[in-house]
Amino acid sequence: MILISFLFPLFSGAAEVSMAFSKEIPPYIFEKNNTGIEIDIISAALALKGHTLKPHYFPLGRIPYAFTSNLVDAAMGDMGVDLTLHGGFYAKPAVIYNNVFITLKNRAISIKKPSDFDSLRVVSFQGAEKRYPKWLKKVKDENRFYGVSDQLTQVRLLYYGRYDVVLSDRYIFKYFAKKLKLMHLLDMQEVEEHKLTVDKPADYRPVFRDNKIRDDFNVGLQKLKESGEYQKIYDKYIN
Repeated sequence: MILISFLFPLFSGAAEVSMAFSKEIPPYIFEKNNTGIEIDIISAALALKGHTLKPHYFPLGRIPYAFTSNLVDAAMGDMGVDLTLHGGFYAKPAVIYNNVFITLKNRAISIKKPSDFDSLRVVSFQGAEKRYPKWLKKVKDENRFYGVSDQLTQVRLLYYGRYDVVLSDRYIFKYFAKKLKLMHLLDMQEVEEHKLTVDKPADYRPVFRDNKIRDDFNVGLQKLKESGEYQKIYDKYIN
């Protein structure tokens, strides 16, 4: 009996964790290959405690619904919806998106305060108006806000002049602007970044239905950072 107990797998509580992710958000999420900065970090953090990640992809605004409807065991974030009310346990953030307001330089748009948005049309990810109500509530109320998960569409709408401002992670915007250039779909134009949002780590916390798996994830994430593997994952995609 002692021998059998000794040979029992080290990770006897290991589980397959189905997690709701947004559809394609390079360089953070590549849906086709189940890779990207965010997926690789979460997968590696879970793996350190023997768990395996099984990504499921939804439009960004449907991620909370996927969790509250028990379609998945976890979610990459809450998109402004408090998931503790639905049995969720919040973990430490795997990544923090570096969100900025982006405008075309030749438009000479100045953004220094919320009232500067009074006549501007803004395109961003779904749920951005909930995350940044100080800047976007009036824009949303006056139907000048468009939330769309397709980041390529966001860049197109800015370059084609359909919208005045994109709120996006700077790395995501650069990735898709470069992609459009390589596809010969537009001429690159200079842009300006307006860093007026204060990113809060709490906005990017994964949510788990099982508090033990949440704890395992937190431990694994810390070990990734201490070992340097966390930064290596970033460097792999950004450099």
